[in-house]
Amino acid sequence: MLKITEQRGSEPDSMSLILEGRLAGPWVEELSGYWRKLSTNQQQCTIIDLTVVTFIDAEGKALLARLWREGAELKASGCLTRCIVEGITGAGRVDRSCRHRENVAAKTARDEM
Repeated sequence: MLKITEQRGSEPDSMSLILEGRLAGPWVEELSGYWRKLSTNQQQCTIIDLTVVTFIDAEGKALLARLWREGAELKASGCLTRCIVEGITGAGRVDRSCRHRENVAAKTARDEM
């Protein structure tokens, strides 16, 4: 299940979509349709809040990438969701577990030389 809640920002043109639940299966199309409705009504969504999303499948990830390319800012918390958003936006890795994997890979590469 996916719950989508609109929240108006402090600026006249800013709005957030707060997502709760799973962005997978039929719920991906639900978000896509909601986004289309906003575009049709000339409303602009500036933030898609994923902090309460529990799962994102491949189709959900592809949709988020498209929405990001169309101008949405993606807000996430939790290691997996942040890693998905960082993969979409190209941001550097921030959390320790990602850095740990990078350090282990770098050490392994050095040891193989």
